Amino acid sequence: MEKKPHFVRREFLPREVPSVSLALLLAAVLLLNALLYLYLNKFYSSLGRVETDSGLCPFGHFKFGAVKNCSPWLSCEAINREVRKLKCVGEGAVKKVFLSEWKEKKVVLSQLTNSELKEDFLHGLKMLKALQSKHVVRLLGYCEQQFTILTEYHPLGSLRGLNETLHIPKYKGMNTWHRRLMLAIDYVSIIRYLHSSPLGTLVMCDSNDLDKVLSQYLLTSDFHVLVNDLDALPLVNRSAGRLVKCGHRELRGEFVAPEQRWPYGEDVPFEDDLMPPYDEKTDIWKIPDVSNFFLGHVEGSDIVRLHLFDIHAACKKEDPAERPSAQEVLDTYRKVLTLLIREAAMPGTREML
Repeated sequence: MEKKPHFVRREFLPREVPSVSLALLLAAVLLLNALLYLYLNKFYSSLGRVETDSGLCPFGHFKFGAVKNCSPWLSCEAINREVRKLKCVGEGAVKKVFLSEWKEKKVVLSQLTNSELKEDFLHGLKMLKALQSKHVVRLLGYCEQQFTILTEYHPLGSLRGLNETLHIPKYKGMNTWHRRLMLAIDYVSIIRYLHSSPLGTLVMCDSNDLDKVLSQYLLTSDFHVLVNDLDALPLVNRSAGRLVKCGHRELRGEFVAPEQRWPYGEDVPFEDDLMPPYDEKTDIWKIPDVSNFFLGHVEGSDIVRLHLFDIHAACKKEDPAERPSAQEVLDTYRKVLTLLIREAAMPGTREML
């Protein structure tokens, strides 16, 4: 008879403990969601502000490094007097690039190499001046008469070396699905910025294959992406009936969008005058391939690809009009990042609930 109360107490305990645990778990989930919301909202809001506010300097000025004051873009005289070339670090069809030094700081000096392409060079300078923002390499000075441009130096170089950089011991900690997805978000943010730039809708034409695309962008020391080469950036103006063509040669391969390929078959020789123009949706077609490079083959990258499958399938629609805008792609990328961060922070939460 004395053991009965003991039996009753054991009967109630299993019901009370799970209730308390469940309440604590729900409270933790709600708190985590609130913190994630505040963090990501602040992060995305800051991105929007910086796009229209390049380092808090007025147009025609710059600052970088630990310098607090803004300086005017360097003139021809200042570049000739104060900038010292160190070595050639690259050469393309339009310009040669030199690692240089200005006031004990590493900078990049670009000079025209082919006089026949001076219009491309000057167009790139015009774009660089007009588009200064978080997304674009910082302009330090220029000299139109000598076809010279001075920009900020980024030691990690172009995105072509991303995988090699991530295998350096110093940067191995960055080689995660989260950091790689953030780089992809940076890239899509740049495309979105170009499509809604202060100048109008601009198309990134120097993008006929993956290697060419990667060469147009820089990796910063704090692991963000900047667009560096703006020589081939034509303007789409639908209201004026103006579309674009990326160059005057035939484009081939699956990387370029279908509308960029010769539409009249192998039996009809390519003629630039007969090639139909197109719009900025060519950039959208290429996003899945570039993002696939960013994601690499680290743990978790396949899960990211799975979450991006639908938006990437939409990017590959044959009809350009059916593809999403860069803003829609960016919104999806950000939602996926938020979802996966939440799941990584609270593993097994869904099963426990």
